[in-house]
Amino acid sequence: MPNCCNCSAPLPPDSIRCEYCGSRNDVDLKGVHYNTTHEIESERVCPRCGIRLQTIDLKLDGKFLIERCDVCLGLFFDPGELETLLEGTVSNVFGINRTRLDSICTIRQSGDYPVSYIKCPVCSRLMNRVNYGARSGVIVDSCKQHGVWLDGGELRHLFEWMKAGGKLLDQERREQLKVEAEREQRKKQAQSAGAGGYPDLDSPGGILNYKEPELLDVVVAAIRFFTK
Repeated sequence: MPNCCNCSAPLPPDSIRCEYCGSRNDVDLKGVHYNTTHEIESERVCPRCGIRLQTIDLKLDGKFLIERCDVCLGLFFDPGELETLLEGTVSNVFGINRTRLDSICTIRQSGDYPVSYIKCPVCSRLMNRVNYGARSGVIVDSCKQHGVWLDGGELRHLFEWMKAGGKLLDQERREQLKVEAEREQRKKQAQSAGAGGYPDLDSPGGILNYKEPELLDVVVAAIRFFTK
């Protein structure tokens, strides 16, 4: 767990303010990759503070630019950037620590802001609130076209989630949902075939699963019919 840069007390996983001395703590991006604040301001606007975001370069595999608000320390990621940062920062995780996942979600605070919909820093349209991953406890604000917004402290929480195997748990959940969907599809096809004698040719795989009756079965059925 990270510590306060002022008094070294443990920080809550999703807060930028120390509960002991009251100091504000930014996410230690320098501990991940060297970053540089550009002099030219971004045209994108912080959805919390209404000021222009500052562009920073994390230099992850070359130039890697994201936007940050200097006041609330919120971060904006273009589509796919957050996943790239998490995967490039947290590695060598081979197991799921469910106890740790429960712990970081339990101690997670409600945040500095009430539940509300905020505007995309690019298009100013209201973003969707999306639960990130399986049991991460972080609700990100997402614009399908332009990216995701994280309030101050939420990136640190996702780092801890990754270290506890959160991504592996999310992958496990997705695979389970895929298997259940395939099982349900096979069940529907079997029910359709049993009800009418033939599968639904309009359903996915219906044509591929359709088979003409065997000639021997037709002959046997005819003999039984005429010998009754």
